[in-house]
Amino acid sequence: MAAAREAAALNPRSAPLALAHGEALLRAGQLPGAIAELQRALRLDYTSADARFVLGCAWLEAGEPEKALESFSHLEEDEAVAPKIAEARAMKDRPRSDAGYVRHLFDQFSADYDERMIGQLGYRAPQILRALFDLIMPGRDRLAVLDLGCGTGLTGVVFRDVAARLDGIDLSQAMVEKARARNLYDRLLVGDIESALDGTTQYDLLLAADTLVYLGDLETVFDRARHNLHDSGFFLFTVESKQGEGFELGPKRRWRHSEAYLREQAAKVGFDVAGFMAAVPRHEANQPVEGFAVALLPGS
Repeated sequence: MAAAREAAALNPRSAPLALAHGEALLRAGQLPGAIAELQRALRLDYTSADARFVLGCAWLEAGEPEKALESFSHLEEDEAVAPKIAEARAMKDRPRSDAGYVRHLFDQFSADYDERMIGQLGYRAPQILRALFDLIMPGRDRLAVLDLGCGTGLTGVVFRDVAARLDGIDLSQAMVEKARARNLYDRLLVGDIESALDGTTQYDLLLAADTLVYLGDLETVFDRARHNLHDSGFFLFTVESKQGEGFELGPKRRWRHSEAYLREQAAKVGFDVAGFMAAVPRHEANQPVEGFAVALLPGS
């Protein structure tokens, strides 16, 4: 890494050295830097098929199938390129945001996430869930709580007082480090919530504040949440709302869910609806983002 960085710095007009530095950054998992360096390599030599291929692979790793397909579209579909194109197309059609995209997005936002969310976007999903909690679980405390998509710990701040144990999970290592610095959580994991909910630990309360907007099809996460709750436990979450049926991907690459879909999926996996209310978890361009706050509990 050091050698590639130094060589690229000493020869700033060399496309091959920029490519080598980008490849080193990609192998090290430093996606933003890798993408920037690979783009620089292409600016230096627009005809470089190697730079275009590696950039497409980097966009795939970042969960950006459209950008990956654009890179690969300039290349001949040989035995190396064809499977990458197939991978990008499959990713594009998946009913959830790719884990790489979410990780890449929040790694980039982690430095000023709290200021951006609270100051600029009026983010209130944790407070909305706390109000719902106080309605359906009044007086409950000493709970085992899991914060799904914990981010920097904004939800943990709001629920720490009712938790005997507070765990958190997030895809972004950078966000988890911010949450760890708050000294609120008993356990923090880096991972995908669908795979992390494996049924090995039972909780009294699962929280997902502004997390399920990165999933379209919720059947898997609902089913796994159901098996990670005690019989008297609750699953509280916010989503962005959609009229009519089903779910859809919004213009900001956040999924919207209808009330009918949420109720259908809850019933399908054995949840009862304990609370369902309209809410505004955040703003976008100074306009309220309409959503729902929902409380589910295991059915009898």
